[in-house]
Amino acid sequence: MSKSFPIPDKVIYVCTGSKCKKKGGKELGKFFREMIKEAGLKGQVEVVKTDCTDRCDFAPVVCMQPDNAWMPQMNEAKALEAFQEHILRASPDHR
Repeated sequence: MSKSFPIPDKVIYVCTGSKCKKKGGKELGKFFREMIKEAGLKGQVEVVKTDCTDRCDFAPVVCMQPDNAWMPQMNEAKALEAFQEHILRASPDHR
């Protein structure tokens, strides 16, 4: 029997393929992790770094699940707005 592991309510996928990484993808992942920690949502929301999503013309790319919200050319200002809309608005602790 295999061990189980915690499954988050929401996931933020951050592309860290070569173009996205060059345009700030790695830093965006850190920024989202900081916001998750500050909001007290550790364990409920997780950031997953992905390899190339094949959307290089729109780098850096972020996807938020379960909303299936794909966001191109992400920066910190857009990240904060997306976090508020897709993560905080639906979290029971932040309604």
